[in-house]
Amino acid sequence: MKILALDTATEACSVALSYGTARIERYEELVRGHAEKLLPMIDELLTEAGITLRSLDAIAFGRGPGAFTGVRLAASVAQGLAFGAGVGVVPVSDLAAVAQYAATLPRNGWARVLAVNDARMREVYWGEFKLGDIAEAAGVEHVSAGSDVMLPVSDQPWVAVGRGLRAAPELAERCRVAGATVYPDVLPRAGEILTLAQPVAAAGQLLPAERALPVYVRDKVVAAAS
Repeated sequence: MKILALDTATEACSVALSYGTARIERYEELVRGHAEKLLPMIDELLTEAGITLRSLDAIAFGRGPGAFTGVRLAASVAQGLAFGAGVGVVPVSDLAAVAQYAATLPRNGWARVLAVNDARMREVYWGEFKLGDIAEAAGVEHVSAGSDVMLPVSDQPWVAVGRGLRAAPELAERCRVAGATVYPDVLPRAGEILTLAQPVAAAGQLLPAERALPVYVRDKVVAAAS
């Protein structure tokens, strides 16, 4: 299948494209300017692959949680491209994308992943995932202070991943004391979003373009701002 994936939920601006057995990606960390960078990155990948938007089978995107502006950007671009191409979409959790990164690391028998992204305002987005070839949610996604994050309860090794561990160093230390391996520099990437979207698209579980919607998790702040 030919699937385009994109993400702008954090400092990272990234796109990935699979076609046949090939896979190409672009990734850049930006202070600002994701909106100006994203479409040229997409055009670059499509040109390199020699395919058009209308030849895609699906468009996947990081649906959040993350920075409100970045999450809205990814959802709106995915929606617009999907409408134009006449294809369905696959919304993918940005926490799941971070958890999926753990599957690319040298494995130490990890059974669980604690994925942690920076939510600003002295809080983090977090969720627990089962780790196999594909990261699967083991519960709901949360936003809270680092001190309120619940660590996985497991008699097997586990790993904590995500840039939120930088924002909450006391949480990173708590994970280490609990025996976890910690990777605090990871941001969501379109490459992992693509990996998570592929089985969904292959199963025909695509959503219509109008269902390309952001998921904020911090809904009270969103409501207050609207």
